[in-house]
Amino acid sequence: MKTLDKIPTGKIERAGKLVKTGVKIGGNYVKYYGKKLVNPELSKEELNEDNAEDIYDGLKSLKGSALKVAQMLSMEKNLLPSAYVEKFSLSQFSVPPLSAPLVRKTFKKYLGKYPEDVFDTFERDSINAASIGQVHKATKDGKELAVKIQYPGVADSISSDLALVKPIAIRMFNLQGKDSDKYFKEVEHKLVEETDYILELKQSEEITNACAMIPNMEFPKYYSSLSSERIITMDWMKGSHLSEFAKTEFSDALGNKLGQALWNFYMYQIHGLRKVHADPHPGNFLVSERDTLIAIDFGCIKAIPDEFYIPYFELAKKENIANDAIFTKKLYELEILTPTDSARELEFFTALFKEMLTLFTSPFNEEQFDFGSDIFWAKIADLSKRYSKDEQIRKMNGNRGSKHFLYMNRTFFGLYNLLHDLKAKVKVNQFRQFLD
Repeated sequence: MKTLDKIPTGKIERAGKLVKTGVKIGGNYVKYYGKKLVNPELSKEELNEDNAEDIYDGLKSLKGSALKVAQMLSMEKNLLPSAYVEKFSLSQFSVPPLSAPLVRKTFKKYLGKYPEDVFDTFERDSINAASIGQVHKATKDGKELAVKIQYPGVADSISSDLALVKPIAIRMFNLQGKDSDKYFKEVEHKLVEETDYILELKQSEEITNACAMIPNMEFPKYYSSLSSERIITMDWMKGSHLSEFAKTEFSDALGNKLGQALWNFYMYQIHGLRKVHADPHPGNFLVSERDTLIAIDFGCIKAIPDEFYIPYFELAKKENIANDAIFTKKLYELEILTPTDSARELEFFTALFKEMLTLFTSPFNEEQFDFGSDIFWAKIADLSKRYSKDEQIRKMNGNRGSKHFLYMNRTFFGLYNLLHDLKAKVKVNQFRQFLD
């Protein structure tokens, strides 16, 4: 794979990259509509593939926040055309890495020494490269280590990057008015945290120590003396990425075992720690040769305040969804309904969220839930398809819900997708034994 000797760090240079991408996308539309004149039955499949290719190519050279947006979008399997999902999913762990000279320069800047002066061995070529950093294999004192190095300029370009992608996101998610700022501020806050590797090391140690008792989960050990604000060193963990494992033949028993471990891991964090690993994409999980699940990245941890946690999970109970008075009260507490809503908006969004929550919270109301069920996923796909085309939603203000929904919904949507990939049947309340 081609390596990068330089990453654009200036606002003008990074904006220029996105302008070029916009020009390419415009050309794709011109080509598409030209072909459609000749063939009115032409689908948008080719257009989606061309746009996905050009958007990804533009973002991957910028890395950082812009590429992180693509990574987040790749998890929305039922909300985006498959061409976007397939291309954007590459941002999870397969993007052009930094060249060896730029790695040495970056390492020296943030740890005060060159890699060869710190480790017994250090592989020049990265093992994988993602949106914010890339990982190199190293050894020291007989231990195999993974060394994650943050891309230069990523932390300094977060605000300007989000300003560049904001118009795209507003159009994509129908965000209107000044209230949309709270969502972008939430994303900016979490991205700033993700670029602070000292914070990540602290969070990693806290979460992994607290979750060490969960069966069939493994975590790396972290080394503070070999880490800094832009470099983090941990044990090298052997296994296949969950996405690759999911493509292989595996037994129902193994899928259930790994899925149960994943479910217990997430539910214990949410209900026991009131914080959660809010980045559940396949690149952050490995399946070991021992048939255990390994979690390897804790850069994005979302704290869950009581004022959100309590009404959020009260709405996970079907008896509360069925009780109109309680249901409406909780929608106000979660900022889904607002005092300024018209009668039409109140009626529409109450009905919309009743249907959505009835479906998405259905796993919580069963003793055992089959995440591999085609029926469950067909209902999600149908709901997404219907509301993505609903003209009423497009005409109404799309800013709905507390800012905390952003990462909590991302967490559950990603978790559900991973469990679906594993075709897992999970015992929903098994995690409660770890809360005592």
